Amino acid sequence: MADAAIPYYAPTGDEVALFEHAYRHRLPLLLKGPTGCGKTRFVAHMAARLGRPLFTVACHDDLTAADLTGRYLLQGGDTVWTDGPLTRAVREGGICYLDEVVEARKDVTVVLHPLTDDRRILPLERTGELLQAPPSFMLVISYNPGYQNVLKGLKPSTRQRFLALDFHFPPPEAEATVVAEESGLPRDRCVPLVRLANALRDLKGQDLEEGVSTRLLVYCATLIAAGMKPERAIRAAMIEPLTDEPDVRQALLRVVEITLG
Repeated sequence: MADAAIPYYAPTGDEVALFEHAYRHRLPLLLKGPTGCGKTRFVAHMAARLGRPLFTVACHDDLTAADLTGRYLLQGGDTVWTDGPLTRAVREGGICYLDEVVEARKDVTVVLHPLTDDRRILPLERTGELLQAPPSFMLVISYNPGYQNVLKGLKPSTRQRFLALDFHFPPPEAEATVVAEESGLPRDRCVPLVRLANALRDLKGQDLEEGVSTRLLVYCATLIAAGMKPERAIRAAMIEPLTDEPDVRQALLRVVEITLG
């Protein structure tokens, strides 16, 4: 596959090698890290790198096991079985990525268990099938530990079925390169934006629940590259998305002023 077809991703450690080892040895993988730090992009990059189809599921409170495995639907007066994304990934030997898996209902993790041990099977009770995952199938899940609580967390019995990879925001030099690559803004103009993002991230747990993501940094740089004034772009992409509280917003704007001068 040509490099141009592979989504851009800048490694910050040995995560590429670990993913490749997990894939080759048929091991499931858990990605942990804050929102917008590159987990989803990393999985898309690796799927393209390995030449495997990717089935991504954004998990939410109403997601059920049937949403993943499939269900019978009416089509033209007939009742037809329709595979869900997990079942399609197993049948096609692809990579199934469950983003923010702790947001899904508890029955979702139960259906994953047979795929995460040496059996690597997916029972479909409604069709009576017992699908054997091919060697090219891989299961990847992710979540943000910063949002984990008693009601929304992975049980130890589930966590210990996965290899785990801890994600963080890239070092400033690497993050500036990523933002420049993604936005088209010259790297030297991205450096102060990254410095500001790190200053705002230092407020996490004080005035903010979450810091500025690399994704928001790219949005900000994209606006600036398109001709928007930096002050407006920063407010739209790095301040307003973080809080609705006027007092906190003013405090963040003060951080902008101090950091950028």
